[in-house]
Amino acid sequence: MGTTKDAFRDYLQLEKKYSPHTVNAYLNDIHFFESFNKNQFDQENIDQVNYSQIRSWIVSLVDDGVSNVSVNRKMQSLKAFYKFLLKIKQIQVSPLLKHKALKTPKTLQIPFSQKEIETVLNQMQNPSGFEEIRDKLIVDLFYTTGIRRTELIYLKCANVDVSNNTIKVLGKRNKERILPLLPIISQQLILYLDERAGLEEVIDSEFFFLTKKGLKLNESFVYRLINTYFSKVSEKVKRSPHILRHTFATHLLNNGADLNSVKELLGHSSLASTQVYTHSSLSELKRVYEDAHPRNKK
Repeated sequence: MGTTKDAFRDYLQLEKKYSPHTVNAYLNDIHFFESFNKNQFDQENIDQVNYSQIRSWIVSLVDDGVSNVSVNRKMQSLKAFYKFLLKIKQIQVSPLLKHKALKTPKTLQIPFSQKEIETVLNQMQNPSGFEEIRDKLIVDLFYTTGIRRTELIYLKCANVDVSNNTIKVLGKRNKERILPLLPIISQQLILYLDERAGLEEVIDSEFFFLTKKGLKLNESFVYRLINTYFSKVSEKVKRSPHILRHTFATHLLNNGADLNSVKELLGHSSLASTQVYTHSSLSELKRVYEDAHPRNKK
């Protein structure tokens, strides 16, 4: 089974061009299903399973309190694995052929208000020292470009062009896109680079954002950074880098940006993905409409 999983890893990395984080998540899900299948059914190879065995795993996950969203993600990993086995003709039919995803509640992603953003940035004014300057730049970069957390973490020095006010980011499935930067961000980049050059040791030198020990940032570090600053000004349940991305899109749409432009900036492959960000701008539009229309005058 190890050889098949190695081949599957190569397929995800080289052909599908998934990020290391995604590849590891897929392989972990498959490993856990293998363990479950061995314990429950005394079966080594999961390429021989039937849907009832997979269904037993789903029931077990739900009983253990795993959310439907997480269960669906694990099923996506299995689907990809069995699709690969079909591709290499190791199986004839996927056991997940007739599987339907579990229902999940539609959660409303509430963006930060302009006031909350301004309050955080005002509190971070006049930063001094490497960490304060880096943190301010990270918050501002999320809000002014809408980049994903992994895109920020894996941003390389070679892809930061201060003279042209642009950065090149590597999005999902290794899709590159070039993002324009506001002049205020370019000024902060120069300030940060000066501080970065003064670090005692730089280990992960190719990456733009580093810890004070010269290491590449990780996902939990970036999440904690955003959550810490925004918990001081916002009572929203979610205070994450993704909410800042959501806020970027919503504020652009509120201020007249067209959906196609926002789609390109976010790096979405289809408009459908971008449309999830429009509910907030529609509510804002409704408020403006009701305030301004003569037929709504009291």
